[in-house]
Amino acid sequence: MSIKTETLKGQDAKRPVIMLTGMSGAGLSTSLKVLEDLGYEAVDNLRLGLVAQWVEGAQAGKALAVAIDTRNAHFSAEEVLRVYETLKRQEALRPRLVFLECADDALQRRFTETRRRHPLALDRPVTDGIQKERALLGGLRGEADHVIDTSALSIHELRRLIVGHYRLESEIGLALYVMSFSYRQGLPREADLVFDVRFLANPHWDPSLRSQTGLEPDVAAYIQKDEDYEGFINRLTGLLFPLLPRYQREGKNYLTIAIGCTGGRHRSVFVAEQIATAIASKGYIVGIGHRDLDRGNNKT
Repeated sequence: MSIKTETLKGQDAKRPVIMLTGMSGAGLSTSLKVLEDLGYEAVDNLRLGLVAQWVEGAQAGKALAVAIDTRNAHFSAEEVLRVYETLKRQEALRPRLVFLECADDALQRRFTETRRRHPLALDRPVTDGIQKERALLGGLRGEADHVIDTSALSIHELRRLIVGHYRLESEIGLALYVMSFSYRQGLPREADLVFDVRFLANPHWDPSLRSQTGLEPDVAAYIQKDEDYEGFINRLTGLLFPLLPRYQREGKNYLTIAIGCTGGRHRSVFVAEQIATAIASKGYIVGIGHRDLDRGNNKT
């Protein structure tokens, strides 16, 4: 995907400047490449002392993105925040500090699988580097405008999130992503709103439906027969529809709505499809995905 936008309109007349930081192995390089594809002028690991000068000298009207990690010469969390505060004081800029987080076990697995050494532990175990890096990053996570936890995200899912939140086509307005998931596999960390549909009648207990999914008509009919289904779906859409314009007015570009059930194959899949269709009918751009649909024929 490559989306190029050179002009900024309306409230986006201020130049976007994205400062990416966070844990090594959490997806900094991937995120910076996605921003470059979106039309940002992207620089990897520019020295902190040169960031303000680079912003000032960049092409007029061009959105900017810089990744700053602990390999940066003389890196310190305090200096990152000082540079960020300097950018925030400039009226022509709209800076955002984005922190990429990832659980220690996921980071260790990634470094092990790729046989890469941690940049802060070239001659020591990966765990030593992770601990040292967390100490160096200090309170940056708490000061960030946006924290993205990539522990359970694939590269494609991370790309979707970056595109959703930081695309430059302001005229598109609020875009949404509706996903189903299995509570057995854990909450999706990227979700903004989460709804639990485990109270609905479960098609798993009908042997003829067990191997099917919420994408199939027989399962849909079974769920819709639940006496509480219609009231629930009406109340849920009645809650969401007034909220979406408010999110948009607050400047939110992207919203992830997660619908969960036990196994992520029947109820959550069907309800997610219904919610996505209802939201799309209001003119919003909506993507849909089913995170755990292929994880096996578990109770749903």
